[in-house]
Amino acid sequence: MANTWWELQILCEPELEDSVFWRLGNFGCRGTASEKKGNHSLVRGYLPIFQAQLLDLAALSLWLRQDALCMEVAEPSINWQFIDEQDWASSWKQYWLPQEIGDRFLINPAWYPVPANCDRLIIRLDPGMAFGTGNHATTQLCLESLEMRFSELPAAFVAETEQAENTVIADIGCGSGILSIGALLLGAKQVYAVDTDPLAVQSTQENLLMNGIDAERLVVAQGSVDVVEKLITAPVDGIVCNILAEVIIELVPQMSAIAKPSTWGIFSGILVEQSKAVADTLEKHGWVVATLWKRKEWCCLNVRRS
Repeated sequence: MANTWWELQILCEPELEDSVFWRLGNFGCRGTASEKKGNHSLVRGYLPIFQAQLLDLAALSLWLRQDALCMEVAEPSINWQFIDEQDWASSWKQYWLPQEIGDRFLINPAWYPVPANCDRLIIRLDPGMAFGTGNHATTQLCLESLEMRFSELPAAFVAETEQAENTVIADIGCGSGILSIGALLLGAKQVYAVDTDPLAVQSTQENLLMNGIDAERLVVAQGSVDVVEKLITAPVDGIVCNILAEVIIELVPQMSAIAKPSTWGIFSGILVEQSKAVADTLEKHGWVVATLWKRKEWCCLNVRRS
């Protein structure tokens, strides 16, 4: 039973899909996938059997129905079953296809051939049980924000940063390493990536090798901001953090301590209704919110030091 997983299947209206992803993430799911079923979305979530009992699943079902009621859409259909670890490791992959993000990125699942004559920056990825496939709105917003940070235009957006080749970034809650790898492909000099989940650390290490990135350019460690502070020799130029709003709020003082006067930040994993609380906390610690980008019910804060 130690190697048995729950597979949760939620058939819902497309408008509810992001809320389902958020609920599954908070519930502890180690992986998610979605596909279209006619006019509906079928979302799958996976978590070890020891993390949830039937009463927990019933509570999750109730929350999802309440979300649907609040959004005035049809209630989702929710089912669950046991699957073996070997089945879990491969079952969701058939639903994840190569995906273009922003103007420059292509997320290419490791089991698909790399397309020939592609003019995009290709991130080869096998997230395993870590968050970060590029399918979620928060990951897309962060990658698009990184694009903007490393682009030449608009100049006002990047005027306070150093040249890309000298930029050192901290990736807090790195998951699969997708944002770290994206930053390096855009031209960052070095990234310090940390995550409290050892499976995420392993996933990031494997993905950096898959993308041919020098381990000296992407330093990966288990932990949080305190670990980054021990690894770096000088304050970082940029911070990317795609986790949960309440965790961001808790970590803002520590992240401020590893920043310099010109440091910028990209923060996501934030529901729109949580953005004010996060922005208020950032401003109390010397940050200014430059832009707020929204996608459905999620948002991304692009910030800089005041």
